[in-house]
Amino acid sequence: MQVIVATGNPGKVKEIGLALQPLGWDALSLKAFAVEMPEETETTYEGNALLKSRAICDATGIAALADDSGLEVEALDNVPGVYSARYGNLNNDQERYEFLLNNLGSNQNRRAKFVSVVVISYPDGKDEFYRGEVQGFITREPRGAGGFGYDPIFFVPEFGCTMAELTPEEKQSISHRGRALKALLQAHS
Repeated sequence: MQVIVATGNPGKVKEIGLALQPLGWDALSLKAFAVEMPEETETTYEGNALLKSRAICDATGIAALADDSGLEVEALDNVPGVYSARYGNLNNDQERYEFLLNNLGSNQNRRAKFVSVVVISYPDGKDEFYRGEVQGFITREPRGAGGFGYDPIFFVPEFGCTMAELTPEEKQSISHRGRALKALLQAHS
């Protein structure tokens, strides 16, 4: 089966494509289609992921998979959450995580979690939802050069390092998106 990965992020396309290989599904890049992503206007991960997957599926007639994810920091009332990619209206990942670190300041409560909701939409109108979470802590300064987004400041106790210090395989095995995709694989195996 062919599935369009509804994202403009080539790293996500590759990551999701690798995760779907056991099902024998072909992950297609959105760049191969003359379709634009809709603006994320929903207030939940589920709503934004569905908005994207359904729009791409309806526009192309091909199954589409989208995710919405975010970082929830307990001491900041789960901010930035669904607005993680737009947090502080800043231009890049480093500016966003530095803004978060400044907002968190010296707060002793560093508990946080990454959340991801993956939605696959089919041409027949059916939509499937899968959720994954990973618990961790916000570091006081960034560490590691891998990953993207908030990975350099998200400490994973299971591995004793930040997400940005994990190999791609390690990250896939425990990440929020990896766990949501694993639930999708289990449902289709």
